[in-house]
Amino acid sequence: MNDPRTLHADKIIDGKAFAEGLRERIGTAVGKLKDEHGLMPGLSVVLVGDDPASQVYVRNKGKAAEAAGITATDHRLDETTSQAELLALIDQLNNDPAVHGILVQLPVPDQIDPNAVIDAIAPAKDVDGFHVINTGRLATGQMTGPDAAMVPCTPLGCRMLLEDRLGDLSGLDAVVLGRSNIVGKPMATLLTQASCTVTVAHSRTRDLADVCRRADILVAAVGRPQMVAGDWIKPGAAVIDVGINRIAAPTEDDPDKMRLVGDVDFDSAIEVAGAITPVPGGVGPMTIACLLANTVTAACHQNGIEPPAF
Repeated sequence: MNDPRTLHADKIIDGKAFAEGLRERIGTAVGKLKDEHGLMPGLSVVLVGDDPASQVYVRNKGKAAEAAGITATDHRLDETTSQAELLALIDQLNNDPAVHGILVQLPVPDQIDPNAVIDAIAPAKDVDGFHVINTGRLATGQMTGPDAAMVPCTPLGCRMLLEDRLGDLSGLDAVVLGRSNIVGKPMATLLTQASCTVTVAHSRTRDLADVCRRADILVAAVGRPQMVAGDWIKPGAAVIDVGINRIAAPTEDDPDKMRLVGDVDFDSAIEVAGAITPVPGGVGPMTIACLLANTVTAACHQNGIEPPAF
């Protein structure tokens, strides 16, 4: 059977390749900061507990940071760590001038309030972009200067991929499927700032397929495997699939085998879309690359240096 990725290779938005180029540009910028300003951007990642997926994410973030020349420090805390202990560590990192970015890997154990954790991180060091001050700055368009918003990494990566493929986004109809604080809402804000006409759709949207079918740009971020069918997509539309879902894919040799799929039914969607991100290899690699970009931006802002444009 022919692989649709091969048949429609020209439609693939290769997030992995774009992220590799972005990381190279970040590495160049870090080298310049060290040579010209004696500045070494520093990222501290905090992990509470021993969730296997979180351990993988933290390890990958550390490797990517070090490869780009960023000083990466892990703080691994026991599953029983109290909220007070975690907040004390965050306060210590807030006051450490060598730390320019702080990321607490979510989820955290039940005894810890994630909102209290996010609120405790200094907005200037909030490289995830989740602090209410950063969300407010993003919503009001405060995107330049030392008090600019830190933009959540996944929506930032999505916007980069769209602008790289489509160029000027102004005037396009965009539908963001999902309304989370981490992806959906900031994604809608970024597209609005790019002068798109934006609809935020969700599980209670009436005639959801028809709403999606109007979109020149469709961003799917609902966490439901293969929910968006090909006939939900406007012919020629750009589709950004943020979903990462594991589904059963048993074989005769491995009845427990799983595979990764997005929120979009890729095989049917690629027949209709003009451009589409695959899963894996689409949005995922951009998230870590944008985390590194945010760390460099934060380091520049904290030291009165104009950050590079990535």
